[in-house]
Amino acid sequence: MAAPTPDLLFRGATVVDGTGAGRFRADVAVTGATIEEVAAPGEGPRTARQVLDADGLVLAPGFIDMHAHSDLRLLIEPEHPSRVTQGVTCEVLGQDGLSYAPVDDTTLPALRRQIAGWNGNPGDGSGFDWDWRTIGEYLDRIDRGAGVNACYLVPHGSVRMLAMGWDNRPPTPAELDRMRGLLAQGLREGAVGMSSGLTYSPGMYADTAELVALCEVVAEYGGYHAPHQRSYGAGALEGYAEMVEIARRSGCPLHLTHATMNFGVNEGRAGELLALVDAALAGGVDLTLDSYPYLPGSTTLSALLPSWATEGGPDATLARLTSAADRERIREDVEERGSDGCHGVVTDWATIQLSGVQDQRLAPLVGRTVAEIAAERGRTGTEVFFELLREDSLATTILQHVGHEENVRAIMRHPAHTVGSDGLLTGARPHPRAWGTFARYLAHYSRELGVLSLEETITRMTGRPARRLGLVRRGLVRPGYHADLVLLDPDTVRDTATFEHPRSPAAGIPYVYVNGTAVVHDGTPTGALPGRALRRTHRGTEAAA
Repeated sequence: MAAPTPDLLFRGATVVDGTGAGRFRADVAVTGATIEEVAAPGEGPRTARQVLDADGLVLAPGFIDMHAHSDLRLLIEPEHPSRVTQGVTCEVLGQDGLSYAPVDDTTLPALRRQIAGWNGNPGDGSGFDWDWRTIGEYLDRIDRGAGVNACYLVPHGSVRMLAMGWDNRPPTPAELDRMRGLLAQGLREGAVGMSSGLTYSPGMYADTAELVALCEVVAEYGGYHAPHQRSYGAGALEGYAEMVEIARRSGCPLHLTHATMNFGVNEGRAGELLALVDAALAGGVDLTLDSYPYLPGSTTLSALLPSWATEGGPDATLARLTSAADRERIREDVEERGSDGCHGVVTDWATIQLSGVQDQRLAPLVGRTVAEIAAERGRTGTEVFFELLREDSLATTILQHVGHEENVRAIMRHPAHTVGSDGLLTGARPHPRAWGTFARYLAHYSRELGVLSLEETITRMTGRPARRLGLVRRGLVRPGYHADLVLLDPDTVRDTATFEHPRSPAAGIPYVYVNGTAVVHDGTPTGALPGRALRRTHRGTEAAA
């Protein structure tokens, strides 16, 4: 009996298969959502319902964004052009310890306000339906149709909020049991692990023992811990060391998200971080990391506040900003000591550039630094800081120009490295990493600078993150694997997103497929929604398709 005709045939492609092995030419056939055959040119199927001449193009597994902030954008704009045009076919949500599941009717409104700067906050008149409360229900919502696949991390801060509110104290035994139970429920419902945000309230109030107790649950379910650790300033190495210690004590795999060594105090110190990583690996810790290929970082302006000023939630924070005594105490922290997340680093307002505002009356300030605004108003930088926090209800987003090129390159060379955009999609001028991360790795750091080979770059985007996520039959170009595929031109692929024009799609990526369906065809998004939530089972593997 003749073999059935494949749906799709890539003829004469140069395959970079995601393992790190050398490239090879092949004909690759796809039937339905599955790669059917990878054969030497002319030795596979002769025809298909659709044949693409892939001569001169690289066929790779779809890219996996290990650190994404599309928790709402994937629902509001499910076609997801920022990701599909880069070749991303899966992203990991629920990052930095704060997201929208699990929640209840009390914590959801608070979270919507707190992370509006990350994700926006569609209101009652927008037509957006906040119709979930559990992680399983949120993943079901993604399953209604999305341009990419998505994995989800249980956000520690959201769980802590459910169990004990915004209190700055250790949990009682009963509260810790509640957190462990909520975490286990989320993992049973399909989450791939737990994230923590240890410079964001209320997650920042957790001590090491609390995190160890929670990571023991994550380990039991086969997941991993993805921390936004306690300090990216003078205490960065100590913060990373604590995360390694939590992994050792709990037996939980560790993934260091947006692994950076920023600010002047850390210039040239990437080698110290990597020595810590190597020692942990040699000691048996299961450890990976991700980074984005840019120097500036991005977060909310309110993230510069010291932890004590955020205790109690957004309303309590705004109330403190009306108190002269509290403002003076905050000023001393940011101007003289450096607040928690940037411990030991005094804030330089010339490095803080506004990227987005919620109140459009403030829109003319986007693109300007706090120092520039202060000079125009005849105010100090800290006074403008207070004014913006109040006027924009804590929702302002910023770029922080604090990175070092030698650190960025050293970290991306490490064999435990994967790629995460950390891309925010809100604001008038968001960080271009949301639209450009993957193409920038391929163009600037691989083709132009030779920091990584094409094969090394692609394995960091595909096979290695798929293993960390526990995905079944994804991340490689192999028969029987899911047809999440990217066809790119290695000579012309490049990022076009800039800090002035950040919402610009990548060039040189003409075809992208998610579960065998084209989401980009001839360089244009198709609007197809074949993506779904990729759930892990309680045994730590992705559920069957």
